[in-house]
Amino acid sequence: MYPIAVQLYSLRDMMQPGYEKEDFLQILKWVAAIGYKGVQPAGLWGYTPAEVTRIVEDLGMSMAGTHSPFCRKVEDISAAVDAAGDMKTDLIAAGFGEAEFADMDAIKRTAELVSAMDEACRRQGCRLYLHNHAHEFAKINGRIAYEIFEELCPTVKYEIDAYWSANHGANDPAEMVRKFREKCVLLHLKDGTFNKNINMLPLGTGKMNIPAVIEACDPAVNQWVIVELDNCCIDMMRAIKMSYRYMVSNGLAAGNR
Repeated sequence: MYPIAVQLYSLRDMMQPGYEKEDFLQILKWVAAIGYKGVQPAGLWGYTPAEVTRIVEDLGMSMAGTHSPFCRKVEDISAAVDAAGDMKTDLIAAGFGEAEFADMDAIKRTAELVSAMDEACRRQGCRLYLHNHAHEFAKINGRIAYEIFEELCPTVKYEIDAYWSANHGANDPAEMVRKFREKCVLLHLKDGTFNKNINMLPLGTGKMNIPAVIEACDPAVNQWVIVELDNCCIDMMRAIKMSYRYMVSNGLAAGNR
């Protein structure tokens, strides 16, 4: 079983008011108490990468990659590599908006940029991975945009967000994960109705066939399953706890509790 982590973006509102260091620390303690084996930061809230890593490890967890910093140009890579070293990972996160995947010309430009970013990462001993939303899994000229991109940028790795890969119900998420299984180093999991106007749900309570998505991964490549709820129909802290229990109690991921 893959170890289970939580993307801390899910809990951003729980660090109100002020997004202060102490709020962030309390969230990390709460996540560890649930049993999560890892966290994936999206912001460090005043701590250095090394400080966050020490706190996380002292709580019995590990860093499941990081979105801090999140790269969008070659000039971002050096700082990201330095931070990744402090966070004991060789994975560097990147991602792009709808405009960068809007048509064939945009995809070609994005592939050229990402190829340069990936080369800069590999020169420094790291691996670049892309995080997707729905637009990368829309069709252009009858093909999934990410498939076109992959042909133009064959060396980059992926953090496939299975829920977004459904493109609001147009695709089968397990099939989409299977398409990229040889390069999917991290897997993001959400659940819901696939309706973009309705908030998400705890894992196991929506329409996602999560066992099929897990089965679609390559265990020789994928390192973590990571819970990320951008929003939720119920209280977020309850949803993060429910998602952990669903995954671990059904043998879909390994936790610490």
